[in-house]
Amino acid sequence: MSEENKAIIARRFFEQVWNEKNLSAIDELLAANYQDHSLPPGVPSGVEGVKQMTAIYQKAFPDTRITVEDQFAEGDRVVTRWTARGTHTGEMMGIPPTDKQVAVTGIDIYRVVGGQVVEHWGEMDQMGMMQQLGVGPAPD
Repeated sequence: MSEENKAIIARRFFEQVWNEKNLSAIDELLAANYQDHSLPPGVPSGVEGVKQMTAIYQKAFPDTRITVEDQFAEGDRVVTRWTARGTHTGEMMGIPPTDKQVAVTGIDIYRVVGGQVVEHWGEMDQMGMMQQLGVGPAPD
């Protein structure tokens, strides 16, 4: 089951949703009772929240490509370390386009049941992204 769960996350979620920009795949991959424990305050924690945040990032970074760097699975959990690369050509949460390229890393934990993701916890280097865009504090 772990290999099947890894395929759902790596090949389907990252490839279809992010790299192919297929937002409709979200409805197939995330369960109706999906809970995201990592979305910003004010964003719904379910499927609609994921669609909202994905659309925001894809509009801001339309050429985004995500590379899965590492992936581990045990039981119903899949852990993925990834790198996203893209160019900031669209407005993002009040930040006008900078035309700068960024490379952002993150780690996600997914719980997969019956071929669908039911829970997600994730961390991404948002400060590093802001610094690369020139809108965050400069690194020491």
